[in-house]
Amino acid sequence: MLIERAEGKWVADFVEVFGLCKIRRGEVVAILSESQSRPVLTELAELALIQMGARAFHVRMPTPRLESSIPVRSTGASQAIGELQPVVQLLAACDVVVDCTVEGLLHSPERADILSKGARIFMISNEHPEILERLKPSHALQEKCLAGAKLITGAEIMKITSDAGTNLTVNLNGTQGRGSAGIADKPGSFGYWPAGLCICFPRPDSVNGTLVLSPGDVNLTFKRYLDTPVTFHIENDYVVSIEGSGIDAELIRGYYRSWNQADAYAVSHVGWGMAPSARWDALAMYDKRDTNGTELRAFAGNFLFSTGANETAGRYTGCHFDYPMRNCTVFLDDHCVVDSGSLAKELL
Repeated sequence: MLIERAEGKWVADFVEVFGLCKIRRGEVVAILSESQSRPVLTELAELALIQMGARAFHVRMPTPRLESSIPVRSTGASQAIGELQPVVQLLAACDVVVDCTVEGLLHSPERADILSKGARIFMISNEHPEILERLKPSHALQEKCLAGAKLITGAEIMKITSDAGTNLTVNLNGTQGRGSAGIADKPGSFGYWPAGLCICFPRPDSVNGTLVLSPGDVNLTFKRYLDTPVTFHIENDYVVSIEGSGIDAELIRGYYRSWNQADAYAVSHVGWGMAPSARWDALAMYDKRDTNGTELRAFAGNFLFSTGANETAGRYTGCHFDYPMRNCTVFLDDHCVVDSGSLAKELL
């Protein structure tokens, strides 16, 4: 386990990244956290914001009681606010919300209301600061991610294949592509650190086919590299069967089943990683407590398949899986954006 303290170099990193988000002297910035948040992250955020001359203050919520006996990890849907309207209104009135909640506001129901009046949200993943130090955003990566998002928005079909047997089709009609390298610099924008993704949240009844997870692909909810193949059969967004004889398939089937929710099996988002500094092998270097695994969502050339909350389709659930997959090929209509795990030259 790495030591967590407010190193001077990490304060400088936070100042640099907040600067990319155009946080300026005099802006009102809420540092949102909960009682189980990683203290070093809120401390670094405070020190950096004060150094920058922002008018920073803390909003600290009690971490809510568990709703069931199921462990919940890496959902991107923090329950810390609990839809308390006075808290939502306070955050919406700020210039910036620095989100240090454990799960983050990425898929939370309060997100839209907070952004609606122009506040921007910058979510810091629940990572050890060393990981954040290695994976700082940049304008160059942001431009590439936005270019990839435009390709998604302009396409009709996303097709994903692999030598392992993946053959998945996503109807993109009416779907908005999203690209982020972790910069929230405009009113109503949302950024997260670390980042480097091109994704979309498909509309209802858009995803069909077969997805094969292979050894070396990643189950980020369990923070585990797969040792054995797992096959998902997907019909109109929903995983209708999970095949596999190894422990990976048993663990995945059991966790989905424990939720007893149909939407737990539905597709959340799909896309690919863009970050050249993110590493596929990084999960092997950290204790589970030290990392939230966000880096592996972003390593360049991975196909990221996720199930769980999808606000575009009106689905919310606490069961969320992110599966970064290697060696996949991704087409947008007839245009190849990822070729056997390598980004197209235009996206490098």
